[in-house]
Amino acid sequence: MQDLIFTFNLVAPVFLLVAIGYFLRVIGIINDNFVSLSSKIVFSVALPALIFVEISKLDLNKVIDLNLILYAYAATIIAYIFVWFISIPLTKDGKNRAVFIQGSFRSNFAIIGLALIASVFGSEMLGKASIVLAFMIPLYNVFSVVALTVPVRKEKQLNVSGTFLEILKNPLIIAVIIALPFSYFKIHINQIFQTTINYLAALALPLALIGVGGFLNFKDIKVELKTTISAAILKLIIFPFAATFGAYLSGFRGDDLGILFILFACPTAIASFIMAEAMGVNSRLAGNILLITTLGSLMTITLGLFILKYSGLI
Repeated sequence: MQDLIFTFNLVAPVFLLVAIGYFLRVIGIINDNFVSLSSKIVFSVALPALIFVEISKLDLNKVIDLNLILYAYAATIIAYIFVWFISIPLTKDGKNRAVFIQGSFRSNFAIIGLALIASVFGSEMLGKASIVLAFMIPLYNVFSVVALTVPVRKEKQLNVSGTFLEILKNPLIIAVIIALPFSYFKIHINQIFQTTINYLAALALPLALIGVGGFLNFKDIKVELKTTISAAILKLIIFPFAATFGAYLSGFRGDDLGILFILFACPTAIASFIMAEAMGVNSRLAGNILLITTLGSLMTITLGLFILKYSGLI
């Protein structure tokens, strides 16, 4: 019981900030405009600063683990293919199927994931997690575009060159690219600039988590409830269990196993709702999947980390 309480104490602050964000919106301190603007600050400035800070101080030879990255890719691809097949009998409407597919596989690793890793494993693991994130972003983006176009027969919208350009322009990817030379060549940063970047980095996760809470909406919770629950079960239970068990069989232990578990156990990314709305599919269903997975992940992530810690695997 003490181990379970200890694990909960590590995970709870992350989700408490999400709850605070929701409460602040309910009482009117923040609104849609705040959520939108804060999200831009997080993804364009604060989170890139955090990634730069963590990667620039790493020893790349010790941190870049191709086996870890390749396993994350392989497990994501398998999950993606599986959810495509299972979506056919579960969803009849193409717009619902598109959202179901994306909501079942795309993790909020950039916000919830990094916050959990910092809390559970310490800030020293953020650099390694950021490297994994940098490799996952292109895969998530490409798979999401395909998922949101093919089921509704909008192949003409599948712009490969445009998608590739958007990936290169992603602020998180740019932060990784800029940070790599600083890490490799051990480039010293002026103290004034270093302190400024550290301030921005410290802003990233708290502001992002409050924004997630402010984004949650209970109004349309009954829309496509069966599809929502099905996506949540895949996202929070089946895929994390399968991916973590596969990682265990593949020899991953300790922090690496923990990173992989959190990668697959995180709730659905906010980007899934934004992309669904932009591409004209069922954005209300996307919002419900985001809501249910965010709420449910507090329990599933706590339980999963407890089992891994109790078993001595992390």
